[in-house]
Amino acid sequence: MKNPLRENVGGFFARNNVTILFIVLCIGSYIASGTSMSYLLPELFTRFGRNAFLVLSLLVPVVAGLGLNFGIVIGAVAAQISIFLVVLWGFSGFGGLMLCVAICTPLAILFGWLIGKLFNSMKGTEMIGGLVTGYFSDGLYQLLFLVILGGVIPINNPTLMISTGVGVKNTINLKDNLKYALDDVSMLTVIRVAFYVVAAVSVILLIFRIVKKQGLKISSLLKPLVPLAILYGASFIPAAKTFLDTTRLVLVTAVEIAALVTVAYNLYLIIRKKAINKEPGVPKKELARIGLMVALYAVTWIPQMYDAMMAVHLPVLTYLCIGALCLFIPWFMDTKLGQNMRTVGQDRGVAASAGINVDRTRIIAMIISTVLASYGQLISLQNIGTLQTYGSHNQVGLYAIAALLVGGASVNKATTKQAVLGILLFHTLFILAPNAGKALLGNAQIGEYFRVFVAYGVIALALAMHAWNSKGKKRKAPNEVEDGSMAIPFGL
Repeated sequence: MKNPLRENVGGFFARNNVTILFIVLCIGSYIASGTSMSYLLPELFTRFGRNAFLVLSLLVPVVAGLGLNFGIVIGAVAAQISIFLVVLWGFSGFGGLMLCVAICTPLAILFGWLIGKLFNSMKGTEMIGGLVTGYFSDGLYQLLFLVILGGVIPINNPTLMISTGVGVKNTINLKDNLKYALDDVSMLTVIRVAFYVVAAVSVILLIFRIVKKQGLKISSLLKPLVPLAILYGASFIPAAKTFLDTTRLVLVTAVEIAALVTVAYNLYLIIRKKAINKEPGVPKKELARIGLMVALYAVTWIPQMYDAMMAVHLPVLTYLCIGALCLFIPWFMDTKLGQNMRTVGQDRGVAASAGINVDRTRIIAMIISTVLASYGQLISLQNIGTLQTYGSHNQVGLYAIAALLVGGASVNKATTKQAVLGILLFHTLFILAPNAGKALLGNAQIGEYFRVFVAYGVIALALAMHAWNSKGKKRKAPNEVEDGSMAIPFGL
């Protein structure tokens, strides 16, 4: 007789075995290494801020059926070209970073379009094509930076060029120009800019509605403006201004603010459902969110965790950008274009029959991924503070893809939650592995080898399981119903 509970538990472990394995490895490494939370958490959140945007850039092509985009290396190359030019021209700070964005965006769009055209001519082998294209682009990149710059295009800048004048130095120091260009933007600056932008957009929409003789809908126009106006008004209070002038937010404070906002918002949703809409039943989602945030806030009362969280300082604008991308991707996937990408990813034949331009949709997915990857590389390098001219882009695809897979994603299915979880687990193991190797075997290098092995191993296993799953589907009986999903067994 079947046991439903046993089957459900067994199915859960089978679907998430890689994620569970990494959780076990992280716990074991933490215990073996003797590392304190005060060391782990600051390192983890620093790595998260550097890498999250890159990992999230992989989601769109996965949904569109293009698989794991090893071609994000080319997006990173676009970012590094823009950084070199901005440093050469002498720009710095946030303005310099925005100039990097202005330069790398059209480059990444062009590169993404070329990659998309290539992938459309090799459907079914996109991941191999992306990997080879990444190596090919690296060759062109080295030709540009080793031969053309200085050799063909004369550049007289001894801080950037090697002593012969031909070729760029191996390391470019960003300390006096772009280092922390995004991380050092204060909360007050963010609020002011957001307020003026939203106010301008609201005025434009209001004028448009008046010209078109549509309903004004003042409440809908003011809805996003009111909270920003309150925050902007609070900045005139000296104590509030002192707090908002900071560029980094202590993790404890961030948790407190998040808990307060989440609880207040979900209480509002419950009141609206029950008192206004008279909806029956228990508001499980809202109560679950409240319970989760209360539990997270309770963690800050543990002395060891409090000390560790006080040591974490989150760069506000960087994390806002990551949060905005986490919100943008699900929203985008609910748009018509996003739904077209889902359809193309599930079945190209069905998508074509429905009137969707499959090739065009796939190209757009690659352009979005490449552009986001270029922004992710800018975020990463401005935080690191140095550009390894010939090495910073090489492992971008490998580690981003491995982190995504660790979170439970597959070649055909990935979500923002899996991306966030994967980044946390993957980089936790990266931080702890050397110390664990030294504590257990007396050699930290063993831990280094292990974490590199894990990165390659996770990707290899994912590709193997994808091939197995695809082969199994081809063997199905003709009358068997296909649901369009392509989930890989064993959690990959």
